[in-house]
Amino acid sequence: MHKTIQDTPVPALGFGTYELKGDECRRAVISALETGYRHIDTARAYGNEDEVGVAILESDVPREEIFLTSKVWFEDLGYDTLMREIDASLRALRTDFLDLSLVHWPTEEVPLEETFRALTRLREEKVIRHFGVSNFTPKWLERALKLGEIFCNQIEYHPLLRQPRLHQMALEHDLLLTAYAPLAQGALHDNEVLQAIAGRHEVTSEQVALAWLLEQPNVAAIPRSGNPEHIRSNFRALEIRLDDEDRRRINELPGDCRQIDPAFAPAWDE
Repeated sequence: MHKTIQDTPVPALGFGTYELKGDECRRAVISALETGYRHIDTARAYGNEDEVGVAILESDVPREEIFLTSKVWFEDLGYDTLMREIDASLRALRTDFLDLSLVHWPTEEVPLEETFRALTRLREEKVIRHFGVSNFTPKWLERALKLGEIFCNQIEYHPLLRQPRLHQMALEHDLLLTAYAPLAQGALHDNEVLQAIAGRHEVTSEQVALAWLLEQPNVAAIPRSGNPEHIRSNFRALEIRLDDEDRRRINELPGDCRQIDPAFAPAWDE
């Protein structure tokens, strides 16, 4: 399954690498690629770009078949610093280009205009094919959209944290909305509503949550696991078809249970 954004097809189900380190990360990415994932997500701040790059080289999947995303940390968004960070990402990942480069978090410390000027130059030079943002609230996203053509907003998104305004903005502007922490960092496993739906379909709660995201237009999801069995199980969410009753029950769950909220995060409810 792909989502076509601005005439670019993106694999809807990707593989996240947050908190995966060292050989565990390398093995997990290889397992994901062997399973069928073709969308890999990493970041400078994760400290694992080197392992991701090695895994891609060691796999049998050509680089051109992989949609590869990395992110620049919010302290490194100045023009020259960002240029150096993207170059470091390319060297670590052993690639000539990124399919998508993201501003990892918004910050008032560097003008967004300066950051986008650097990213636009890199896009023109074909060092990156697309750029976008991550953890941008509606107000931040409105600011970004006024400054140039962006491709994506990557946000925490799952059945316990619904994002109707950001999803609507993604539809209005033909943006990819990438759901990180789509399994709410394990909080969905014992949810009774999801378990009941999973029982009807003879699947898992996690697969139900991923299917719910993947059926939404313009939405991709990037679950992360170091367990090959879980990696394969998550991938099978592509086979699940929910019905209206399933959706109704999911939409009645509490929708404001955020898992990721560091001290430097923006004011989510602005």
